[in-house]
Formats: sequence, C-alpha cells, structure tokens
Amino acid sequence: MSTDHGEKPYAVDANPAQLQAAALELDKSPQGVDPCRVFRKLDIRLLPLVTLLFLFSFLDRTNIGNAKIAGLVSDLHLTGLQYNLCAAMFFITYCLFEVPSNLALKVSRPSLPFIMCCWGIVMLSMAFVQSFAGLLVARLFLGAGFYPGVTFYLCMWYPRTAQAQRISILAGASTLAGAFGGLLAFGIEKMVGIRGLAGWSWIFMLEGLATTTVALLSFFLMQDYPENATFLTDAERTWLLTTIKNDTAGLSKTFKWKFLWQALRDPHTYLMVGIYLFILIPAYSFVLFLPTIIAELGFAASTTQLLSVPPNAAACALTILAGILSDRIRACGPFVLAGCTTALVGYVVLFATHTPGAGYAGTMVAACGMFPSIALVLAWAGGNAKKAVVIAMVIGVANLGGPQDSPRYHPGHATAIGSLCVAITLCITAMLEFARLNRKKDAMASATEAEGEIDFEDMGDQSPLFSYAGP
Repeated sequence: MSTDHGEKPYAVDANPAQLQAAALELDKSPQGVDPCRVFRKLDIRLLPLVTLLFLFSFLDRTNIGNAKIAGLVSDLHLTGLQYNLCAAMFFITYCLFEVPSNLALKVSRPSLPFIMCCWGIVMLSMAFVQSFAGLLVARLFLGAGFYPGVTFYLCMWYPRTAQAQRISILAGASTLAGAFGGLLAFGIEKMVGIRGLAGWSWIFMLEGLATTTVALLSFFLMQDYPENATFLTDAERTWLLTTIKNDTAGLSKTFKWKFLWQALRDPHTYLMVGIYLFILIPAYSFVLFLPTIIAELGFAASTTQLLSVPPNAAACALTILAGILSDRIRACGPFVLAGCTTALVGYVVLFATHTPGAGYAGTMVAACGMFPSIALVLAWAGGNAKKAVVIAMVIGVANLGGPQDSPRYHPGHATAIGSLCVAITLCITAMLEFARLNRKKDAMASATEAEGEIDFEDMGDQSPLFSYAGP
C-alpha cells in the first residue's frame, strides 16, 4: 500500500488545523454522509452491549470484596494472608494471557462473548467452593483477554478522536459496577440460608448467571468488524473505513509479527505500561478492599455495602466527563496527570486521618482521580497496527501490580501514595516526549511531501505521517 501525498492522510489528534481541513473535505464528500449520524449508530448498536459486558466483567472481578463482608472469610476459615492471595491470584493468569489473547483476537474474529461466557461459568462455580484451595483455583481461572480485547474492539470501530470518551464510558461502567455491586450485595446477602447457601454464595451465583446470560445473547447481537456492519449503509460503511484508514496515516491494519517486535522494542510502550502500572497498584487495591476500608472506619456490615456506592458512582460520572473533554481538546495526558494528582490527595487524606468522615471523603477523592486516569491511559496507548500488542501489554504487565498490600494499614496507603507519585512523574515525561516527537515528525512529513509516493505501511510509529496521541 502506498500513500498519495496529494491527499495526505492525517493523524487526527496531532494537528487541530489539519483535522479541521480534513473535516471540511469530509463534509464536501459526494457521499453526503453525516459523521455524527454514523457515530450515533455505532453508539446505539455497539456501546450498550459492550458496556454491559464490561460492567459484569468488572463486577465478577471485584465482588470478592463484597463477599468478604458477607461472611466468605469466616465460612472458609481464611486467614488475612489467604484472602489477600485469593484476591491477588487473579492477576497472574490475567497478566500472562493478555498479549496472547489480544493477538488471537487480532488474527481471528474478536469473540468477546466467548471470553465472557467462560468467565461467567467460572463465577458460577465460585458459589460452591468450600476451601481456600478451591477459591484460589477459581480465581486463577477467572479470566484474561476481555479488558484489552474490548479496548482493541472499539479501536477498530472508532477513530482516535472518538475513542477516549467511549473507553471512558467502559471505565465508567467498571466504577458503576462497584456501586451496583454494593447495592446487589446488600440485597443478595439477605438470601443467606436459602437452598442451604451462604449469602456470599448467592452473590457469586446470581452475578455469574447474569454474566453468562448476557454473554450468550451477545453471540447473536455483536458484529465483529466495520466491514460487515449491516446497520450502516454502503456509503456510511465506506466513509467509516476511510476515516479509520486516514486516522492511522496509511499504516497497516493487519497483524504482522514485526509489530509485536516493534512494540517489545519501543521504549514508549514501557512508558505507558509504567504509567498504567503505578495507577493500577492503588486502584485495584481500592476496588477490592473498599468495603474493608469503610468497615475499618467503624461502619456496620450492611452500612458498609451501601457506603461503597457513592465513591464509585461519583467516579463513574467523572470518568465519562473526562473522556468527553479529552476528545474535545484531543489530549489525554493533561487529564491523566490531573486524575493522578487528585487521587494522590485522596490517599494522603486516608493516610493522615483517623476519623470516619474524613476517611470516607478520602475514598471519594481517590476514586474520582484514579478511574478517569485508567480509562484515558488506554485511549492514550492506542495508535496503529501494533495497538493490539501495546494495549495488551499495558493492561497485562501493569496488572502485576495487584493488591498484595491491604489498604487498611498505613503501609498500604503509603504504597499507593508512592505509586501515584511515580505515575505523575512518568505522565509528565510522556507528555514532554510525545510533544517533542510530534514536532520532529511534522518536520519529517513536510520533507517527504516533495519526494513523491512512499510506502509507510510497515513503519508503524516510525512513519513520519504518524503522530502520537494527546500529549
């Protein structure tokens, strides 16, 4: 494939003037396609189901925190260390299979419903575990592949300028799952004794059954690629494919092994991994132990389940808002930086206070900072044909930083504070580095215009026509 420099592809989030000119060209298209109408169709047909799947995936990952409050630890006679191992063990397989799973989705059909169906069955089985070993094994099989897979899936349907707010909606669903999980747990744990099952067993069973049901429906409702989108007209489909092609500046859309090696050798991949890692260390600890944090502040078990709702609900709203604003100004870095700084303030409050009211306020502030940052780092990481590898590495490697230290104690809060300080430093570094590289690429692109037709397809991020997103 070659690039016609008479109609130069554009990197949509790098140069606002260039983007505006390209948008005017699209408006004059003889196809008469309304871009807003196309994206509205995508949002209606794709986002509700994908968001629902994502909500259940996060609910299944984190409901062990609610199950603990509902008696899981006492019924299975778990020590504090054993519970922490069960909570953290999930991250081992989650990390190991992220990249292979995303590569499989890249070279075959993106079968997210199959991943979720398997996930739901494992969650159902957790309702019947009777020992530490059984719970540990179930958590190992709980999953991998869906989170980076769904991010990659959206990257195939939306150009980069439209991705941040959609990925933020997914991240908002994860925080909503925390709120929803607290409400569900409050009601479901009252079913203790029905059919001889404990309240925590019903939490696992009903949420696993819901996940499996939605996953089975998704087999018939989800469409894999824009090329096969039956809900778009021929003109709309052509416009969307052309827009996505132009968005990646003539780069390859098919998987090639060279993109794996490019991702592994690229220091910027590890920079994004580092940012995500040092946000996830406090974030996953927060999610898995939020009910425990609240309980340790002196609240009763039933009150604890309900009090876990507001921090997650507030974080959900701010995550979606941050995604919308990020797409509007075409930058992710400033929002990631602001989110990490906000979360840092929340954890400093948690570390310093001993009063329930101030501590609970600290959880609100921390949640409102961390979760928008998580979503926008993923939008920041996507870019070209190697995005399947990069996104999987960012999520998979970063999940090595799971919740080994309980945030109930000062060492846990101190670890979170240190992690967020590192994330802030790396974020500033990435913003400065990507801005420098974009200036360099602008100069290179101008120089290549006089050289005629050049094939940039396999150059990946090194192409002078590729610009880094959102510094």
